[in-house]
Amino acid sequence: MHRDAAPSAHEGQAQSAEPSIEDQSSPVSTEGLQERILARLDDDKAQDIVLIDLKDKSSVADCMIVASGRSHRHVGALADHLLRLLKDLGAGKARVEGLPDCNWVLIDAGDIIVHLFRPEVRVFYNLEKIWSVDSPHRAAAN
Repeated sequence: MHRDAAPSAHEGQAQSAEPSIEDQSSPVSTEGLQERILARLDDDKAQDIVLIDLKDKSSVADCMIVASGRSHRHVGALADHLLRLLKDLGAGKARVEGLPDCNWVLIDAGDIIVHLFRPEVRVFYNLEKIWSVDSPHRAAAN
């Protein structure tokens, strides 16, 4: 008489195609982290999300992400969700500035710097104009 072996504890469970965040033993690459940050901001309804490539412009970081929240509370929630994401992905040592007021929150995650603004504060500082090669004021100067 032939008897089938009982399934092991792991065989009976469904296997997912991708490992969960908790299963990842090493931190995500810069490109992967950048994609996850952009996706999180999009999911959280951040406004005017801009990615600025800094690889040939600065030795401080590889890229900068600038986004707006609708209010102090929205900017704070965006920052909180990004900090949780960074921690879950093994990049939890990010430095943060501006959380108490939530007018402009800066999250320094090493190779990626994230700036979260209230819209009127973003217009005032206009970081995209400072870092962007193709900004309108530079084109007008030529």
